[in-house]
Amino acid sequence: MPPTPIRDLPTLLATLEPQLQPGIVVFTSVPFGTPIAPIAIIASIREPEGMALILPEAAAQQSGLPILARCAWITLTVASDLHAVGLTAAVATALTHVGISCNIVAGAYHDHLFVPVDVASHALAALHALQAQARGDHDPLS
Repeated sequence: MPPTPIRDLPTLLATLEPQLQPGIVVFTSVPFGTPIAPIAIIASIREPEGMALILPEAAAQQSGLPILARCAWITLTVASDLHAVGLTAAVATALTHVGISCNIVAGAYHDHLFVPVDVASHALAALHALQAQARGDHDPLS
């Protein structure tokens, strides 16, 4: 049974529970019609230039695809409502304050963050601090 989605921003922030997924993922773009095994695709979106894909690094390398960015994948395990307001802004702001770029993809039940590989632990720390602040706990970054 799918989780019950949460729309209330304070509750979302207090229950983010960010989780680092294993491995490295990459962003790439391929011409329309390029054969890619669907099982390898983490996310995709159609753009005028072609299909933008997020794939495991090994799958992209195996297929000889251009790598546009190497990222760590962090899932916010809270079940966020697709109509919730402010979650993306709060997460982006928290990461901006520590100088971390982030690409966010909304799934049906969770938000997925893609951050540069070399700052994944710092991103997790910033997200845990955001969660602690929303809970009213001591901010671990202060």
